[in-house]
Amino acid sequence: MKKPILKLCLITAFSALLYSCSENEISASDAKTESQKFKIIDVTHHDGKPFSTGGSGNSTTGKYVDNPGGGVMMQAFYWDVPAGGNWWNTVSSKVTAWGNAGIGSIWLPPASKAQNGAFSMGYDPTDYFDFGDYNQNGTTETRFGSKTELVNLITAAHAENIKVYADIVINHNSGGQSEANPFTGTNTWTNFNGIASGKFKRTYANFYKNSYGNNDEGSFGGFPDLCHADPYVKDWLWIRSDGVGKYYKNTMKFDGWRFDYVKGFGAWVVNAWNANVGGFSVGELWDSNVNVLNDWANAANSSVFDFACYYKMNDAFDGNNLALLNDDMMWKRNPYKAVTFVTNHDTDEIWSKMLAYSYILTHEGYPTIFYRDYEEWLDKNKLNNLIWIHNNKATGTTSILYSDNDEYVARRNGYNGNPGLVVYINNSDVWQERWVQTNWANTQIKDFTGNSTWYPTTQADKWVKIQCPPKGYSIWSINQ
Repeated sequence: MKKPILKLCLITAFSALLYSCSENEISASDAKTESQKFKIIDVTHHDGKPFSTGGSGNSTTGKYVDNPGGGVMMQAFYWDVPAGGNWWNTVSSKVTAWGNAGIGSIWLPPASKAQNGAFSMGYDPTDYFDFGDYNQNGTTETRFGSKTELVNLITAAHAENIKVYADIVINHNSGGQSEANPFTGTNTWTNFNGIASGKFKRTYANFYKNSYGNNDEGSFGGFPDLCHADPYVKDWLWIRSDGVGKYYKNTMKFDGWRFDYVKGFGAWVVNAWNANVGGFSVGELWDSNVNVLNDWANAANSSVFDFACYYKMNDAFDGNNLALLNDDMMWKRNPYKAVTFVTNHDTDEIWSKMLAYSYILTHEGYPTIFYRDYEEWLDKNKLNNLIWIHNNKATGTTSILYSDNDEYVARRNGYNGNPGLVVYINNSDVWQERWVQTNWANTQIKDFTGNSTWYPTTQADKWVKIQCPPKGYSIWSINQ
């Protein structure tokens, strides 16, 4: 009697196994079908070339070779870096490691002497030609150091194949002497004839209001507002060979510019600067409206910081609605003129920073890393991994494969033989899995972050199931 019972048990177990396998196949099929319901959004439509920061510049090696994914910028300061004149040396000590990590450029704070002397962050400029070598405003060195130390920093960065961008404040000045101003009928702090360098002296005639008008697009903080319509001001800022722009580029060897507070003057000013001086440029236009950003970038012939992306990331990651990442951003509208960022010296609102960095370092535009995030606050190894992925895998146009409140999956479609990637961001508290359509058929892929240990093989139709850790990300490409 035992044999029939054993046979019956085996049949029952086998039937259960077949049912289980069949159920799993149905479940997998259902999951794939569910993913296929999401209509893929092809975000950008161009030939796939990476963001370019321009020509060879002033590199002592004579080469600034863009990575397959383009470049990564480091904002090499934060608000109120330590005073005492040692910041240029601090940054100099970092550039070799930054270069090894894949950083392609550094953005420095305003380098010239400002009204607050040794304590100024440089945004109240007095003398554009005093880099810490004249005794004025109560100090010889700037907050950041001496001219010699700045030159040494730029030289060290160039030796590591890193471009150096100057923060340029040309909307307003500060630190002038009081003088009678016939245009206002009062005394104004607009006499800069006594500046120590003796270059680009200014008086009330060079500031609004004056003979060229009462005002331009905007003033800042009550500081004297430079009049760019004045031929003398134009000449000293970007036309003459020994003026501000060309001295910074040709003598100090800066490779490009971050223009401060561009809402304060017309886009034509940056356009004229770029046409006469050259170098990479990006404008600080603090506005979340993509139309405003794009119009300015086109009129200025310049890149612009993608504040639209910044605010959408803040709402998406901290508000737990990743579908907001489908919305318009500057990098989607004009990827070759969008500089993306997670935080900077003025604003630091995003809490889910690693998710935000995984976004900007896998998507289009020119991503910027904030000094304190990299050196102090976040996991440097994880950021270095994302920089490597950006430089080596983040190529081609962008397609959004899936999005909802807590999941977002996008694909970079590859360029010039580079396979591109798939990035999966998970803002939930549990592991997630999803079927997605890749660029690759019958190909083994892996997660280049190491967050997942899966090595799945894509199907003939290029679909594959991938996973993502809680409050984390995974980034997939061909296993090679």
